[in-house]
Amino acid sequence: TIGAVAIIVSLIAIFIFISLRTTRKQKGIIELQKTIVEEKNTEILDSINYARRIQEAILPPEKFWKKLLPDSFVLYLPKDIVAGDFYFLESKGDHIVFAAADCTGHGVPGAMVSVVCSNALIRAVKEFELVDPGSILDKVRELVLETFEKSESAVNDGMDISICTMNQKTQ
Repeated sequence: TIGAVAIIVSLIAIFIFISLRTTRKQKGIIELQKTIVEEKNTEILDSINYARRIQEAILPPEKFWKKLLPDSFVLYLPKDIVAGDFYFLESKGDHIVFAAADCTGHGVPGAMVSVVCSNALIRAVKEFELVDPGSILDKVRELVLETFEKSESAVNDGMDISICTMNQKTQ
């Protein structure tokens, strides 16, 4: 009986040893996967934060707002690091054109659409010298559709926008 007990204890010890070795291997694999995920997460966040700096570059600076509209302010609180929301301010002759826009999507897709739409607004006012809100929106629509029609896949994004033109002479 002592021999049988010794064999059972030896088998249990071998089973525990094999289980511990397997657990250590699994722990090593999990730690390696965790490290890979953390590295990828850092790369993605670094990229998105850089995209935020690019997106912020298209937004008019506060100094420009204060110069054109001294009693104004901007409250910009994007939901994500980058967003589909943007604001716009440009002057053309005696006119100041300002807008608040919300492009389809959140995060990176919304931010990319906002860059396209912001660029179209800038072109409509500066390049095409438009100051009438309806004319600006018609040109923006044309420019955005022109940009997206180059895609081989369907792009069904859009923009909600409020736009206003103020004549500085007549207020």
